[in-house]
Amino acid sequence: MSLNWNFEPPPPSEFADREIRLTGSHLSGKRVALLITGSIAAYRMPDLIRDFRREGAEVVVYVTAGGLRYVGKEALEWCSQNPVIERFSADAEHLSDSTPFDVFVVAPASYNTLNKAVYGIADSVVSAAIAAAIGRMERQGIPILFAPTMHGAMHNSILTRSMQTLQEMGITMIPPLQTHGKNNLASLELIVAATIRALSKSTLCRKSLLITGGPTPVPLDNIRRITTRFTGALSIQIAREAWMRGAEVELILGKGSQSAPGFLNTIKAATYADYRKIVHESLQQQTFDWGIFTAAVADFQPESVYEGKWSSKVDQLTLKLLPTAKLIDEVRQDFPELKMITFKYEENISHKELISIAQKRFSKKGGSQLIIANRGEEFKTDGTQVAWLLEPGQEPQKFVGKESIAKGLLDRVELNS
Repeated sequence: MSLNWNFEPPPPSEFADREIRLTGSHLSGKRVALLITGSIAAYRMPDLIRDFRREGAEVVVYVTAGGLRYVGKEALEWCSQNPVIERFSADAEHLSDSTPFDVFVVAPASYNTLNKAVYGIADSVVSAAIAAAIGRMERQGIPILFAPTMHGAMHNSILTRSMQTLQEMGITMIPPLQTHGKNNLASLELIVAATIRALSKSTLCRKSLLITGGPTPVPLDNIRRITTRFTGALSIQIAREAWMRGAEVELILGKGSQSAPGFLNTIKAATYADYRKIVHESLQQQTFDWGIFTAAVADFQPESVYEGKWSSKVDQLTLKLLPTAKLIDEVRQDFPELKMITFKYEENISHKELISIAQKRFSKKGGSQLIIANRGEEFKTDGTQVAWLLEPGQEPQKFVGKESIAKGLLDRVELNS
């Protein structure tokens, strides 16, 4: 960004002062109780509130006196657009009888609060709300999540037993970011995603998905690679959405891909050979319900890789390229029970030809259950991806944008799970 500014005011906005632009709808219609305790990480809660709201949630904040040392009540009310509950009142807000919540999130969860919750101590509006929440979890299945935050010196055997007990009760413990000898607050992205996952009623819950994405480079020498311009963004979007729906996800990303969220189980593949090996090993070591193969697999590789670095002074360099093994064909043959979703990308052909080429995969023995087909000419001028979902006996379904493709694909997977 340039530091030059002509001091013009910002353009007008369609949103009122405290309104936000939605980035998703996973929490649409959901009421989130955010319980803030006495940890310095409480200062980050205004941003978490707005992140929850960006997914469509209504957020009501409960906060301890200790928590208000680190974050202002006015900031919490401004961000949540709801009154903050800081003490007991005649309305008995800690019971939330008249306005029940869909989920309770304790963040940051201090050492004191975690241990109190185990022993049923309810001496503040927050700890009393946790006690009532546990009762609702036990009788109604309302999820509770804790995001522990404290100095590493306080991570003792007492705390470990308390967290284990809470987890055994059915409470979700969101792993902290452990750096510099501290249990720092988990990323806000993880807290929101874990909340969405806890509320999921999807048929993908506890299903296992192997998802691949990104380029799979082939080496020319010790320095140079042949690769593609694809970044794995769609595979990351699919993996993230599947995880939030409750699936167990293993994501294999080729070198040159974008970074995936830290909460996804991600394996990096440096080359095509690595990618091929990792896929086979993963399928041998674990049974997956679905394999979603979005990776831009290299079609050719050099006959031999030069040991060292090709000199840049040569006038001409001739390379002999040979076809690579067709990995999806190997997977079909070796793991016929795996439900497969494959991707087909083409250029310089018509839409009709694209659909015809993609549909031929259905005729193969043990072929794909679903196919995503797209071609370069159909992308939007801003680079937005346009894709077609193909299923035997169904008309192709069009999706625009990676988020739409990921959700549409997984909706269809749910119907087939």
